[in-house]
Amino acid sequence: MKFIEGFNRLRYLFLGAMIAVAFGFYEPHARESSKKDQIILNLVYNVLNTNHYAPAKIDNAFSEKVYGQFLENLDFNKRFFLKEDIGKLERYKTLLDDEFKNTNLGFFTEAYALYENRFKQSQRYYRDLLNRPFNFTRNETLERDDEKLAFASSEEELEDRWRRYLKSRVLMRVEEHLYEQEKALEENDTTVDIKEFAVLEEEARKKEKELHEDWFTNLGGMDRIDWIGIYMNAITNVYDPHTQYFPPERQEDFEIGMSGQLEGIGAQLQQKGDYVTISRIITGSPCWKQGDLEVGDKILKVTQGDKKEEVVDLVGMSVRKAVNYIRGPKGTEVILSVQKLDGSKMEIPIIRDIIELDATFAKSAILGEGDEKTGYIKLPKFYVNFNDKDGRDCAEDVRLELEKLKKENVKGVIVEQRNNGTGTLQGVIDMVGLFIDKGPVVQVVTPGREPKVLKDRTSGTTYDGPLVVMVNQFSASASEIFAAAIQDYKRGLIIGSKSTFGKGTVQNLYDMDRAVSFGYNDLKPLGALKLTIQKYYRINGGTPQLRGVQSDIVLPDNYTYIDFGEKEQEFALPYDEITPAEYAIYERNEDKFSAAIDHANKSIRENEKFALIDEYAQWLKSEQENSIVNLNFDVYHQEQNELRARNKRFENIRKAEEALLVSNTSADEESIKGDEEKEEKNEAWFKNLRKDLYLAEALKVMIELES
Repeated sequence: MKFIEGFNRLRYLFLGAMIAVAFGFYEPHARESSKKDQIILNLVYNVLNTNHYAPAKIDNAFSEKVYGQFLENLDFNKRFFLKEDIGKLERYKTLLDDEFKNTNLGFFTEAYALYENRFKQSQRYYRDLLNRPFNFTRNETLERDDEKLAFASSEEELEDRWRRYLKSRVLMRVEEHLYEQEKALEENDTTVDIKEFAVLEEEARKKEKELHEDWFTNLGGMDRIDWIGIYMNAITNVYDPHTQYFPPERQEDFEIGMSGQLEGIGAQLQQKGDYVTISRIITGSPCWKQGDLEVGDKILKVTQGDKKEEVVDLVGMSVRKAVNYIRGPKGTEVILSVQKLDGSKMEIPIIRDIIELDATFAKSAILGEGDEKTGYIKLPKFYVNFNDKDGRDCAEDVRLELEKLKKENVKGVIVEQRNNGTGTLQGVIDMVGLFIDKGPVVQVVTPGREPKVLKDRTSGTTYDGPLVVMVNQFSASASEIFAAAIQDYKRGLIIGSKSTFGKGTVQNLYDMDRAVSFGYNDLKPLGALKLTIQKYYRINGGTPQLRGVQSDIVLPDNYTYIDFGEKEQEFALPYDEITPAEYAIYERNEDKFSAAIDHANKSIRENEKFALIDEYAQWLKSEQENSIVNLNFDVYHQEQNELRARNKRFENIRKAEEALLVSNTSADEESIKGDEEKEEKNEAWFKNLRKDLYLAEALKVMIELES
């Protein structure tokens, strides 16, 4: 859940304070730590304690929190460290505050060395254990709740923990295959290949071994700076859950996620043993246009077009590292040496370009037909391109979608904000402005300053008709500002979960490379720090922090009885209130809203599917504490059959009884026509929309508002 305000403007504000620190702060307090590590630690310390919204008190209590966080980050499953390892580290429990102040990484260095040793040992465990059959007649269990486990007291106990864990994964695979075979025999389905238990067990072990080899390859391929990043985040998370250090590669991934764009070749990669392989070619991308790269190709080597004498061998390299050599600036050339499925080898030159990740961007559809059409806009996130002022912008894209829908004469608009957990502050202000006349949208508080009211300053609206906003418990940050503003103005109705996620804080991204002097250029890149600098408040004076935005119309879902959201985060900032801003509600909507809410609540109470969803949610709540898995096959198989029988009652409960009529706008229909991949993606999207029970209910509410 990332929420950034004004990256290009604010990222420089701390430089004046930090540049003095950058010249000559380095003192080698920890002999085993590198200079780069210490620079990063010092920068993190200074930025956190001069710019964070609520700087933590650096004392022994702080130290204990960081100590616990880092051990949990390293080994939350408790399958690497032993009790004796923890015993060696416990002397640091109240020393980390002093280490942090003095730019010392003694604790990290010792913990990392212990982890590396246990990591290699664990590789031997899974390889050995998955090379021989498991005994599924033994009566033994596995505890799935890691918080209920202590660290293993011996290597024998640790190996046994790995054995039970791997056995449970193989058991799950075998049981699922046997169930499918039993079902096929009952139904005389001859398309299913019937295999003996021993064969299925061997295949399951082989698959698990492949998965663990890939997982360990990726984990083992992490650089020291990535592990430093894990330690930095044990520190930053004690300040609040959304303050985070990004090592250089993670910083790039974050910016790609926010902009929906990257510079590269347009191929998705995956790990297959020692090889980085092509799993998908993006239509229209540089490698698609070049034509030689295919799904299944193994990348053996990479050469940069301007440095053809420097060849990088990718065999045995993790995907995460390989990406560094394959991505690159637009217009540059990369040459891939690949092995084809038939074993032949080929060198493929590709000119990099900008690739847009379509799933990031706003899109629209029409629900219904004739004179009863409703517009639907899906916005996965409030995106922005940090590095290109002319790049894609969420508010402008939504404006264009609204214009398309208005040309189709829709009577109302449903804005989809479910699962939208990230975004930009200016983007959401601009987007609220599409639906209201000028006025306040959100208030922000910076420590030591009066609350600042941020406004939409553009007169008029792009769309002023009936409006419904769909949310759920995963709607966070910018989507909560949008929903809150629409609700406070009484501009539209909010429908969905009891409340949204409850994140009421604002973050800014600090580029660490800009904080150090030229004398440290040889150590760059240093990464970035995403830092909580403000809290935001609704125009009614409350904050979504911890409480979220309460829906006007509540739809039952899986999380109805399960605590979820910001309030469950260990170091979340508190809830509070400030003075409301001055704004005028849309009084014309009050009576219609009241009637629509009453009708919706009655409809939901009478809907059998929502009753079943509520029953299922209660069952999920009761099962939360059931964390024991039986590893005896017969017992496990019986339990799974009982569970399947129970779950039959809940099959398809989230699918609407009658399929919704869904179509494209005329403009979109024209752009999709003839493009096979676009048509397939569009149909897959429509297929989900047609049977979406929650969307069907939102449409009923919209029809009430339109009448």
